[in-house]
Amino acid sequence: MEYAFDVNVKTQYIPEQSDPERPLFVFSYAITIKNTGTVAAQLISRHWVIINGNNQTEEVRGLGVVGHQPLLQPGEQFEYTSGTQISTPQGSMFGEFFCVAEDGHQFEAKIPEFMLSLPRTLH
Repeated sequence: MEYAFDVNVKTQYIPEQSDPERPLFVFSYAITIKNTGTVAAQLISRHWVIINGNNQTEEVRGLGVVGHQPLLQPGEQFEYTSGTQISTPQGSMFGEFFCVAEDGHQFEAKIPEFMLSLPRTLH
């Protein structure tokens, strides 16, 4: 039995919701979760670590993602978009999804660290 969710992330800066004077920088992130294992499994909860450019950290925990706890058969995927705000033009996020396979096995799907950055601010 293999238990695995593969997680891919795409980010986007949202200038119309941001206010650099405050400072407030809003980013959306599109997540694709694919069951790459051999057993159906359900995403139960999430844990995010959000780090701004001053190395200040915020942790977020909660059930499901955008109101869903998707059950994915092997090969199936689930996509959703959410967002976050930070007080610096750059930052990063990482975390994990906590999952339970239909046979009761619990596992974590790591969310690799990804950058939050205004366009043209990284060299």
